[in-house]
Amino acid sequence: MVSACLFPLHEKLKHHDTVQIRKEMERTQWLSPERLEILRVERLREFLSKVGKHVPYYRNLFRERAFDPSTVRGISDLARLPFLTKEIIRANKDPLKSEVAQGLSRFNTGGSSGEPLIFFLGNERVSHDVAAKWRATRWWDVDIGDPEIVVWGSPIELGTQDRVRQIRDSLLRTKLLPAFEMSEAKLDSFVAEIRAMRPKMLFGYPSALAHIAHHAETRSQRMDGLDIRVAFVTSEKLYDHQREQISRVFGCRVANGYGGRDAGFIAHTCPSGGMHITAEDIIVEIVDDAGNPVPHGQAGEIVTTHLATKDFPFVRYRTGDVGVLDDRPCPCGRGLPLLKEIQGRATDFLVAQDGTVMHGLALVYVLRDLPGVRQFKIVQESLQRTRILMATDAGFHEESTGIIVAGVKQRLGQAVQVEIERVDIIPKEASGKYRYVVSRVNPALAPVPEMSGA
Repeated sequence: MVSACLFPLHEKLKHHDTVQIRKEMERTQWLSPERLEILRVERLREFLSKVGKHVPYYRNLFRERAFDPSTVRGISDLARLPFLTKEIIRANKDPLKSEVAQGLSRFNTGGSSGEPLIFFLGNERVSHDVAAKWRATRWWDVDIGDPEIVVWGSPIELGTQDRVRQIRDSLLRTKLLPAFEMSEAKLDSFVAEIRAMRPKMLFGYPSALAHIAHHAETRSQRMDGLDIRVAFVTSEKLYDHQREQISRVFGCRVANGYGGRDAGFIAHTCPSGGMHITAEDIIVEIVDDAGNPVPHGQAGEIVTTHLATKDFPFVRYRTGDVGVLDDRPCPCGRGLPLLKEIQGRATDFLVAQDGTVMHGLALVYVLRDLPGVRQFKIVQESLQRTRILMATDAGFHEESTGIIVAGVKQRLGQAVQVEIERVDIIPKEASGKYRYVVSRVNPALAPVPEMSGA
């Protein structure tokens, strides 16, 4: 009833074409790679034609480059256009808006990349992303309306738990558990909630779900008899030890998803193990440091073009993530191309002075929406001291430093020493990977938080 009636009504009221798009995606996923490529080129040509006509930034760019969208004959023709970066978006927010767009919504990235970004999405883009996620969910023999536990931490979600949202979640049989606070008492309640609800699916950060699984084991709480079918994980790199722990403790398989608010719903794992790209909507390129394409099987930066973003185009968008394309077919038979590997950014857990363990994104949201913050890195040196490395531009207001300090103290403790260091650029780790939240405090050695009550 929820999948066939309530959720479609919900999407229709929001002026989303999600149901029709999902049904079409469930047809096109079975096309041969050759037929799928023809479809993608047609959509790319149509998309670029609309962008060149109605979006001032690209109208000027196409004119300067003498680029005619009608001449596009293959995906490789995208290489005739320059990359889109976060810096370009920040400098061209209005010129990147379509002149005929209506009802654009303001969004921002979670900032876990260390480079927060404000951009705009239209109903078409949102509908396509929701449809792609819905399709991938159904691959695992679960559907919207099946009981679901969501372990999440974004203030966008957690800040909208008003009565209407509670009613909607109740109808959709979804329960949200805040991932930011991971105290012993909270973890006990999370385990109890999962055991009581017996959800068909879990959804959340791999680090958070693995943390709950570890806690359940230490409490000798069996979670593998609850008939959980799948744990969907996203927003972080999924490590093998996390996959093993989540699967073993909850008695279910783990499905990895990759994407973001900016780049879209890029790829998702099917039960046969292939991470399928949402190829009807998203073109993925893998490039080296010089911007040149690399062959399948070789690592490079992931660059995406989202074909449902004519209202605020993402054309050859540099995600900053590193990945590898796969040229083998998936045993499931879908013609959708595969990502072989994603080497995303890593985020640590933080520990407050009272012993509360929280997800690293708890501090990311202190900085991500502040004007003029280009890049940042949070380093928790000890329970008493936290450093914020920050690269800013002319839009940064000095009074924002007080907001940062207050936000950090609110989460980690009022006695914490907060040091803000201004830098020109945030360096990579010695490994070459990015980590924008680093904690040198071992959560296992943190003090036990005080608990109220008898």
